[in-house]
Amino acid sequence: MSLNRNEKAAVVTDVGQQAARSQTLVLAEYRGLTVAHLDTLRRQARDKGVYLHVLKNTLARRAVAGTPFEVAQEAMVGPLIYGFSEDAVAAAKVVADFAKGNDKLVVKAGAYAGKALDADGVKALAAIPSREVLIAQVAGLLKSPIQRMAGVLAAVAEKKGAVDAPAVEAAAAA
Repeated sequence: MSLNRNEKAAVVTDVGQQAARSQTLVLAEYRGLTVAHLDTLRRQARDKGVYLHVLKNTLARRAVAGTPFEVAQEAMVGPLIYGFSEDAVAAAKVVADFAKGNDKLVVKAGAYAGKALDADGVKALAAIPSREVLIAQVAGLLKSPIQRMAGVLAAVAEKKGAVDAPAVEAAAAA
């Protein structure tokens, strides 16, 4: 089904707005995927906040012109599905995880921070933990020295017999 000029302009505008809000672009070839597989992929993408769309390559090139994703224009050939995400790793993670379970979806390229990524670069980006996981890891690192110090203070207090050690540890953990 072909689009008229106004519909094409609307698609370019919509994709351009999405590209302006996004940090990552992932391109994957979907040749041979069934509609059921594409629906599953789209559902997973929607759950992770990834904008996933099958576009004509000429419209996609126009939409990303003047954005940091312009560097990926050379890879925009063949039947591609485009994934944009505001989270730096979400699009790469959704597409790469789905490609692991389905050999018909092939990661082709991507772009992040104004740099073009090949398939291995997209997979490396997908291996990075999400923002929430990284924040939790940093919080754990910050909490660890405090817990250790509380344990040492509790041991010293217990040795001197001045204070009940479990009470000191419980107070420090809170």
